[in-house]
This record gives sequence, C-alpha cells and structure tokens, in this order.
Amino acid sequence: MANVVVVGAQWGDEGKGKIVDWLSERADVICRFQGGHNAGHTLVIDGKVYKLHALPSGVVRGGKLSVIGNGVVLDPWHLMKEIETIRAQGVEITPETLMIAENTPLILPIHGELDRAREEAASKGTKIGTTGRGIGPAYEDKVGRRSVRVADLADRATLEARVDRALQHHDPLRKGLGFEPVDRDALLTQLTEVADLILPFAAPVWKVLNEKRKAGRRILFEGAQGALLDIDFGTYPFVTSSNVIAGQAATGVGLGPGAIDYVLGIVKAYTTRVGEGPFPTELHDDDGQRLGERGHEFGTTTGRKRRCGWFDACLVRQTCATSGVNGISLTKLDVLDGFETLKICVGYELDGQRYDYLPTAAEEQARCTPIYEEMPGWSESTEGARSWVDLPGEAIKYVRRIEELIECPVALLSTSPEREDTILVTDPFAD
Repeated sequence: MANVVVVGAQWGDEGKGKIVDWLSERADVICRFQGGHNAGHTLVIDGKVYKLHALPSGVVRGGKLSVIGNGVVLDPWHLMKEIETIRAQGVEITPETLMIAENTPLILPIHGELDRAREEAASKGTKIGTTGRGIGPAYEDKVGRRSVRVADLADRATLEARVDRALQHHDPLRKGLGFEPVDRDALLTQLTEVADLILPFAAPVWKVLNEKRKAGRRILFEGAQGALLDIDFGTYPFVTSSNVIAGQAATGVGLGPGAIDYVLGIVKAYTTRVGEGPFPTELHDDDGQRLGERGHEFGTTTGRKRRCGWFDACLVRQTCATSGVNGISLTKLDVLDGFETLKICVGYELDGQRYDYLPTAAEEQARCTPIYEEMPGWSESTEGARSWVDLPGEAIKYVRRIEELIECPVALLSTSPEREDTILVTDPFAD
C-alpha cells in the first residue's frame, strides 16, 4: 500500500491541514515527523473548526492512529492543553489513538525564555522572526546531546542527570543574558508532574510503524512549516531549526527511505511568508493587500499578518526538486478570483545576470529582482469548485502554466477551506 508524505513547498501556511485531513480518511496512521508547536494547521470539518499545533491532523478522525515522531520537539505542557481543548470539542484522544515516540526531545520552559531573549536582543536585520516558543533552543540541545527526552520522564535518577547536563549549558548562557540561574528543583517538579500525563502515550514508534508497514497499513506523513524554511535548503538563516523536506519523514519516525512511496507538495496559488527574510515577489501595493484580505492571511499559531506576493515558480521548482515531489496540491485558487491580471515569477535578475533559481547567499537573495510573466485573470468564481468543468478557462490555463514552470503535475486542486471542495487529479494513495 502507498505511503504518502505531505510537505509544504513554500514558506509554510500553504493549507496542509485541510489536505492532510482529506487524505487521512484513507490512511491508517498519520505521523508528525518534524517541527514543534510553532506549526499551525486549521481543519474545517462539517462547519466545525479545529486548530492544531502539536497534534497530528489525524486526531480528529476516528479509528486512526496519530503519531508524534522523534523528529518533533515537544512541549509537554502545551500538548496536554491542546489535548484538553480538542477533547472539549468532542474528539476522543487516548493512548490507543495517539502515540509519542519515546526518544522525542522535550521543549522546556528555559528553551522559550532563551528563544525570546535572543530575538529581543537581536538588532534590526538580524532577527530571525521566531515564534518564541523554544523550538530552536530545543533542537540545539538535541544536537548538543543534552536533551530531556520522553523516556527520561520514567526514571527519577535519569531525569535528574539529564536536567543537570542541560543546566550546565543553560545557566552560563542565562548569566550572560542577565537571567537568574534555573531553579533546578522547580523544573524537576514540573517535569515530574507532567510525566504521569505524557508517559501513557509513549511508545517505541519506530517498531510500531515498521510493523504497521509490514502489515500493509497506509501511513501518511505530515510535515510542518514549508520547505523554504528547511535548515539546510531554506532561506538561511531565516529558517526553522529542523529539516522540513520530505527526506526527514523517514528519519523523523524511524523508518527507512523505502517507506516513502509518494511525496505531495502543498502549494498556494500565490506566495506568503511570516516573519523575516527574503521574499522576491512580495507586494507592498493594493494587490498585496487584497491577497492578504481575501486569503485571511494571519498565522494560525501567532496571529501574525503574513506577507503576500505573486506565485514564484522558481522557488517551487526548487522545493519540488529537494523534496522529490511527485505531485502538488494547489490551494487557495479562489483567492485569485477577480484579478484582471496575474503575475508569475519565472526567474530573477541579479547584477545583470539572470537566474532560474534563488542563489544560496542571503545577501544575494535579498537583492534578487523577480522576472515576471503575466497572464489574464478571471472574473468568475472558483470557490467551491469540485471538477475541472466548474473552473473558468483562464483559471485552468493558469494552473497548467504553473505545472509547466515548476516541472511537476497538479495532483489535487483546493478551492475552499472545506475538505470536499477538492478536485482530485491523481490519487497519492494509489497502489
């Protein structure tokens, strides 16, 4: 049976939540494989809105196993609050429906404090634009081999040793920032209290998923953020602290690369970005304002207004390559309804030279000028369309031109937040 990876192919906020929910109906297992609760997925099911951050999108579907993999960094206090919120909306979440990898690193309160302190201290132009939730420092501790992991909560002596190792690093940092040393006993008390809530969900995820795969179960891998925020292939340093591209799906849960059968890239019909960093097609005019208003471009997690611009085919072609995308899901096509003229970025000009990709150096990225191709828009509504015959001819031409420019076919077309307002071209789960 096919296993599918869903990745954002821009800077995040592409509408992954709806697509993952749409696909999860036919999946047996839904896995989060990277990121933290800085992610934000909004699901609209039968008119009911669910906002998820740490939980996999599959939790709102009965009879599915949802998994938080080891590639995630987990804030256990936030997770329990989120579980309580979703349960209050009538969703059952138990150790039978939610599983957390035992080797998942935890986000501690000290990580959030450090994250916010660094961002506040950064000078203009050097701010990364983090959400301040401690994701970056938690990943630093993971790589530095000083994380407290889920399994450590089960043994007091181990937990104390892990905390002491972490504080050997954090207390000197805090002193340099003018902070008091960490209250060790208070932190241990907090972790002990949350342990009883988290440990029932802990499991050897790598083993369970390998068994599920051998049994022919369909696995859906759900990414957070977008590939242009990948720590290696994003617009560094204005990126997240984990690998976002599809290859991380295997590492982030404990499966081999052969477990990935299909990669679906989620792409908006235009481009948005939250936070700092280069954005060649960003609009500061009425068109940009219109895209933001019609697309309701405010972050699910932070509420921050998103920057908006025209579709950048060069960037999406890059992310399709780095993630090995087999097909894309084009979302929010309806936001473009009524535009007289649409523009697509087909290249960049830098120092008199034309590029068909975004250069690696941050300084060069900031100076790239987009080269546009113009296409006529359409006046008819595409909202709620469920077949190609429901789309205006100019909208179909726009979609086809995107396919040509990014060198990747459209597998799904989304025309509203409602899960049923989706045009299926290619079934990612097809054997």
